[in-house]
Amino acid sequence: MQLDLSGRHALVCGASQGIGRASAIELAELGASITVLARNADALKAVADELPRKHGQQHRWFAVDMSQTDNLRTALVDIVAPNPIQILINNTGGPPGGPAHTAEVGAYEAAFRQHLLAGQTLLQALLPGMRASSYGRIVNVISTSVKEPIAGLGVSNTVRAAVAAWAKTLSSELASDGITVNNVLPGYTRTSRLDSLLSAQASTSGRSGDEIAQGILASVPARRFGEASEVASVIAFLCTPAAAYVNGVSIPVDGGRTRTLA
Repeated sequence: MQLDLSGRHALVCGASQGIGRASAIELAELGASITVLARNADALKAVADELPRKHGQQHRWFAVDMSQTDNLRTALVDIVAPNPIQILINNTGGPPGGPAHTAEVGAYEAAFRQHLLAGQTLLQALLPGMRASSYGRIVNVISTSVKEPIAGLGVSNTVRAAVAAWAKTLSSELASDGITVNNVLPGYTRTSRLDSLLSAQASTSGRSGDEIAQGILASVPARRFGEASEVASVIAFLCTPAAAYVNGVSIPVDGGRTRTLA
């Protein structure tokens, strides 16, 4: 199986923690040079310093807020100039929870900018390098809500579905250039995002965090939360030559919680 990513350059967004950090590690293990991007400079530097360098890779970091698309566009010039990027892990934090019908219009606008507009900004900056290499892998880390909306995450459900439709459209447009576009849909995964959602539910329901966690796990056939490294393994595979014919799909990594067939 062709899993070697030596000579490839990957940009991993949201890499200061959780699934983004785990993805950066997995891709580096396969030989890619990594640029990590998020808002927290200190955390990013720590991640870049710990990444494997078994194949002589060079790793870098850039502190940028993905919701600030003008700043993101400027930073991408410096990121791409010395070494074009062939792999994009499009990953960023999810919107706050709450019902769809009570959310302010501004909440939808902010989520749309942070997720879809940021993704479009990344795509347009990186696409020339992917086309020149005849190799491109774009993996969007979104949510199982694109298959089954999750109660209490109205804004997130909406914007994640928009990203999934954007990705599916791109997968058809870019396939002839040797570029694949896929989505990975994490289920309940041990990250700070999960911690914050559990805390929010506990504060509004009067139940303990453990009670809420057990209720959630009852819906997961695996009866446990996922690990960031398990999601990252699927992401990394989609970036390899072995996955060249996997295109335009949304893959749940959720312990079997999603019950739909398509």
